[in-house]
Amino acid sequence: MPRSKGRTGRPYRRLLALVRASSDTCWRCGHLIDMTLDHQRHPMGSTLDHVIPLSLGGDPLDPANARHAHRRCNSRRGNRIGRRDMAPQSPTSRVW
Repeated sequence: MPRSKGRTGRPYRRLLALVRASSDTCWRCGHLIDMTLDHQRHPMGSTLDHVIPLSLGGDPLDPANARHAHRRCNSRRGNRIGRRDMAPQSPTSRVW
């Protein structure tokens, strides 16, 4: 049977558990992720974010492509990649 490429199944759940166990901070904003929150509904809940988005060819089961993030941070990022996207969001200075 071929390896599943979706976000369901045992391999994906194992990866999610590995990422959650390895980090308790969001890779986007750097703040702690409260694991007691409902991860499926709460905006500050836990999600698995892919460095290279799945829509752009990222491997859904590659641990090197998986990071721990808040649901809000993950949604805000969308499917963008690049230097500007990799840094946490911060306001820009108006002083030039």
